[in-house]
Amino acid sequence: MSTTAIPSGTKWWNGGRSPFNVSYGKVMMWYFLMSDAFTFGAFLISYGTIRFSVNHWADPNHVFNSFPFAGHANLPLAFVSLMTFILIFSSVTMVLAVHEGHHMNRKGVEKYMFLTILGGLAFLGCQAWEWTHLLTGEHVALMSDGSLSILPTTVKANPWGADLSHAEMLSALQVTPHEQLVAIANTLHHGAESGAHHELAALSNQDLINQITTAGLHATHQGPIAFGGYFFGITGFHGFHVFSGVVINIIMYIKTKLGHFDQRGHYEMIEKTGLYWHFVDLVWVFVFLCFYLI
Repeated sequence: MSTTAIPSGTKWWNGGRSPFNVSYGKVMMWYFLMSDAFTFGAFLISYGTIRFSVNHWADPNHVFNSFPFAGHANLPLAFVSLMTFILIFSSVTMVLAVHEGHHMNRKGVEKYMFLTILGGLAFLGCQAWEWTHLLTGEHVALMSDGSLSILPTTVKANPWGADLSHAEMLSALQVTPHEQLVAIANTLHHGAESGAHHELAALSNQDLINQITTAGLHATHQGPIAFGGYFFGITGFHGFHVFSGVVINIIMYIKTKLGHFDQRGHYEMIEKTGLYWHFVDLVWVFVFLCFYLI
């Protein structure tokens, strides 16, 4: 059997037309996005494995039912729907920026890149509010000693477990310390003023329990710790990608404003930036599905 020796100096591609029919920069961007997709996929598969290996999990209708400036209104998934709309809208404006770049319309690219940046910043602002609410919000949960307490959602604590029955809640209130009863009653008054807080502190435990039960307290068992860890870990990782995309978009906006792409004769950098931004939007669809809908 004969073999043909290939000279060591042979060049398979001399830098002419790409075998992928796209530029080197686009190929590298696709490689990066593919590797990033594997990372997000590993995180979400890990989350799904834990999510369906326990008997109960946080109910998204209870966890994500708040809206800025709406007080204690019960609006399940309304805020995250707004966040999703903002991100999809920013993806549309990015498409329009790329379209204007194909037509060498600098003013059009500037306009739509600016709108895309605003959309990214608005999404980050919404995520900051959501995190703040979950970390500092008024979530009443059953403690390990059988009492009730106000817990934040963190990587080590998760108040979003199964709902307490009326009997379980009454039993837990009976062994809850006075100061915790005052704090719980205070939250049901939508954050009472200092004077009202002192009035609540002067009440007996039974009077406080009567106020709490008649006010319709919503309390839960503590849920799996993994919920907080996965939620803040994965949404934070996605948020970092959005932040990175906003920074890149700002740089592209400045370069467009300075006419750098007109000097090059093309707006391919806007197209490559658009690929990254659309990837971030697509990942959010899966994050939204896993955490907010299932």
